[in-house]
Amino acid sequence: MTKIFIDGDAGTTGLEIRERLAGRADIELVVIPPEKRKDAAAKRDLLAKVDIAILCLPDDAAKETVALCDALGESAPRILDASTAHRVAEGWVYGFAELCAGQAEAIAAARRIANVGCYASGAIALLRPLIDAGLIKPDQPLTINAVSGYSGGGRQMIESYERGEAPEFELYALGLEHKHVPEIMAYARLDARPLFAPSVGNFRQGMLVSIPLPLDALRGGPAGGDVEAAYARHYADAKHVRLAPAPANGRLDALALNGTDDMEVFVFANEARRHLLLVARLDNLGKGAAGAAVQNLDLMIGK
Repeated sequence: MTKIFIDGDAGTTGLEIRERLAGRADIELVVIPPEKRKDAAAKRDLLAKVDIAILCLPDDAAKETVALCDALGESAPRILDASTAHRVAEGWVYGFAELCAGQAEAIAAARRIANVGCYASGAIALLRPLIDAGLIKPDQPLTINAVSGYSGGGRQMIESYERGEAPEFELYALGLEHKHVPEIMAYARLDARPLFAPSVGNFRQGMLVSIPLPLDALRGGPAGGDVEAAYARHYADAKHVRLAPAPANGRLDALALNGTDDMEVFVFANEARRHLLLVARLDNLGKGAAGAAVQNLDLMIGK
């Protein structure tokens, strides 16, 4: 039985992971008494006794827990970090199993895994296959638009929406310095920084990430079918990511995959106008957070 400690299990992602793991016969969830949550010595002792630590913490707190693990040497547990702190850090494996061939195996063998960000998972799922296929140039100017349910916005945003004090829809991060951009660039293999415009709607969970492009800006001037073929090849053996047919009514419901760990990739092409819209749909708490973490955990323990 694998011993797991969720550091930060009172937050949104930590609670979701704990609920998903509860009752599993192959896992023992180890907890720290509430009065000792901020006791570094108590946490260090607990970390020395578990196999895997899942960090669901603010970035600075995640770094502190990693430092405690560093001090344990060979007694340190493997780490799965759901914060932003280590997503582009040296020595960490990126926790998006469908990124490329061999990524799932790299996660399974790693000592330290950085769980993927919710927006980043959708953007990378759209971009990496086309960059690997040579259709998008790494220095291509890109705009990424996204809308998420409010559960991805942290405690203050969640409380604001649940009290009925927040607007029905809002753009945010308008300083254009969103924390997911570095990992999007790193793992989509972009040389040029994309313009990223996130937004939040008055629904708890669900996400759409979209990227508009002129077809003639892609290498070789492909048709929409060529783009679909690149996704079909890339995700042919993927368990949780799939190319989905464009709906006939030309609409997408952001909440359609809620409660699942899946992601759907869509290609909308207007050949007459030579316009292309790429869309990823997912549950920001599923494939965008806790679902991806459990998927990575299962790879780590050989399931």
